[in-house]
Amino acid sequence: MVAIRATDLGKSYGSVEALSGLSLAVDRGEIYGLLGPNGAGKTTTMRILTGQLRPDDGEATVLGVDPVAEPVEARRRVGILPEGGSPPTYLTPREYVEFVGTIRELDPGRIAAGLDEWADGLGFRDVVDRLHADLSRGQRQKVMIASAFVHGPEAVFVDEPLANLDPMVQEVVKRRLAEYAAEGNALLLSTHDIDVAEELCDRVGIVADGRLVAECEPATEPDLLETFLESVSDGGPQRAPVVSFAGPPGV
Repeated sequence: MVAIRATDLGKSYGSVEALSGLSLAVDRGEIYGLLGPNGAGKTTTMRILTGQLRPDDGEATVLGVDPVAEPVEARRRVGILPEGGSPPTYLTPREYVEFVGTIRELDPGRIAAGLDEWADGLGFRDVVDRLHADLSRGQRQKVMIASAFVHGPEAVFVDEPLANLDPMVQEVVKRRLAEYAAEGNALLLSTHDIDVAEELCDRVGIVADGRLVAECEPATEPDLLETFLESVSDGGPQRAPVVSFAGPPGV
């Protein structure tokens, strides 16, 4: 069953065309990877699918909901892990995760239980009541991951989820992402790392020049790197302006 769908998405920033007829579908129980060079359109696609950006053309649905027309309902059912996101430095991990849970109208007990689970699983239990200003980038990334999953979303959008994590924690996160998908949820993962795409993703969509130019299954692809290079080599992607997820990170 399709959980995330983009149909002929188009988006321009002034004279720069960031997306041009991009279409993809992500099933429940699947980790789908978006792989492409900088400026290829990956982040713009993620922002449209999470309701933070309105497309010029085409349609997007997540769990049967239009994320632009019904942003509150969509946010309640999805999780977002933006690349380079960081919780506000004046909050503690506990306060930030409670904030994320509250705006999704979760029961306080559920928020606390979710925080306990992820703090123990990712190893930041000892810093849950310290200000983010005092935490390392790796510790902040752990909190961001927890905030994306604490409410038990049915679909999650993650951008470079392993950034700033040490190898041991990376393995924990990989396992948790795989378990999450195996439970029947959908995960759209954006990455520049071909090794991560090969290891984690059931399918990979290669994006260049604002279009989905190739799609494959890493398990049966003899050389994903070669496929990637061949797919994006025709002139390279048109460079779009740098954009980031809007609003408080991870919300």
